Amino acid sequence: MSRPGPSSSPSPSSSSPSPSFSFAEIVTRLRSSGCVFAEDEARLLLAEARTPSGLAAMVDRRVAGLPLEQVLGWAEFCGLRIAVAPGVFVPRRRTEFLTDRAAALAPPRPVIVDLCCGSGAVGAALVARLPGAEVHASDIDPAAVACARRNLPAAADRVHEGDLYAPLPPALRGRVDVLVANVPYVPTGQIPFLPPEARDHEPATALDGGPDGLSLLRRVAAEAPAWLAPGGHLLSETSQAQAPAALAVLSAAGLLARLATCDDLDATVVIAGRPVA
Repeated sequence: MSRPGPSSSPSPSSSSPSPSFSFAEIVTRLRSSGCVFAEDEARLLLAEARTPSGLAAMVDRRVAGLPLEQVLGWAEFCGLRIAVAPGVFVPRRRTEFLTDRAAALAPPRPVIVDLCCGSGAVGAALVARLPGAEVHASDIDPAAVACARRNLPAAADRVHEGDLYAPLPPALRGRVDVLVANVPYVPTGQIPFLPPEARDHEPATALDGGPDGLSLLRRVAAEAPAWLAPGGHLLSETSQAQAPAALAVLSAAGLLARLATCDDLDATVVIAGRPVA
């Protein structure tokens, strides 16, 4: 699970509220609940809290198992603070690789669609990097859509609620230069083995990829050629084990598929282009 960057967080002696218990006591509580980076998390909680009672409530929520990002109300992603809310999928650091690849493939003033957008982290990062980009996003989860509208304030009216392509404006068909689809890809049978932070506090719709983890990717790939501009690209995150099957799914949809990996982030991305002619 990703964490906001503790390397830039203030020390416990910064101008945070005077806690009702000490920094060491917070660390002890966090560590006893299984937090591996207890000191870093304690500093972040101290920096974010506004009152001693607020700090105590935040520590309680973290000890109860809520993801740190949901407790803080934000996650660091591609150098941005992305607002997240309870019940909304927390953007992972490895997805920064997907964002990097998407930005590299975008032409000037691109039309971008972020499917299964969750908090809108990928779309927000692409807006920050690509001047003049027209970004649309969609998600089936109302809580995620509300969060994405906070993170894409200049494009809030282009964040759509619905199933995959269904809520997108028909005028986008055949015009999308970059289609990012960070679809859920955990096989249904593996959901019970996910860390409790994800399993218990993130929506199943953002995790469950069907029997083999590729159900959503198949649906995305089947319609992608109709939405992509000639020479446009679809990018989706997957696991290393699923990569060969994911490439086959994209190729079967008539797209030119290839694989990109990043060892540092343990990230695997399939990239598929619509042929120009």
